[in-house]
Amino acid sequence: MHADNLDFAVRLSKAIAAQFGKDCEVVVYDLKSCPAEHSIIAIENGHVSGRHLGDGPSHIVLDALKTKNGRAKDRLAFLTKGRNGKILKSSNVYLRDENGEIIGMLAINFDISLMVAMKHALKDLTKEGPSGSGTSDTTSVTALLDDLIDQSIQLVGKPVALMNKDDKVRAIRYLNDSGAFLITKSGSKVCATFGISKYTLYSYIDAVKNA
Repeated sequence: MHADNLDFAVRLSKAIAAQFGKDCEVVVYDLKSCPAEHSIIAIENGHVSGRHLGDGPSHIVLDALKTKNGRAKDRLAFLTKGRNGKILKSSNVYLRDENGEIIGMLAINFDISLMVAMKHALKDLTKEGPSGSGTSDTTSVTALLDDLIDQSIQLVGKPVALMNKDDKVRAIRYLNDSGAFLITKSGSKVCATFGISKYTLYSYIDAVKNA
């Protein structure tokens, strides 16, 4: 069963890589027969992360395996930053035997760096300047708030999922200085966008005001 599951995962990795192209890295790990640190038994488009056969998974995966005693959960469509600076959209799916024990893992890492850069470039190209006609949707307060939030993210220069506390404080400072929090219910929208609580938002605002 162990060999059958891994064989299927290897064949599946080739299919996924062929389907989505050179920016899609797919890795198969044997976590039962090989030491975890040297468990890659198949890899497609390894140039995405720079890993090779015989390498191991990220330290996050290793820590999960060591601390959760086989109860590690699959992680789907999360953002990471590779060792080479690339922004990756990743998924990790654990392979298990008939007893539910982890025997391997299938990992997908899609390089979206160019897409993120294009997204920011398109926003800059389509943004109306101060001498615009004034007929755009930004005349509504909802659209205005959305624009200010987008501008705060562009100022930081990275997706929200990759922002640390300092990055978020910088974005909140921009919103505060721009008067975004004068808009009704803006706090809830900002909290949802940056994945923070209202308590955290207020603490960031206080930090900005006292800086």
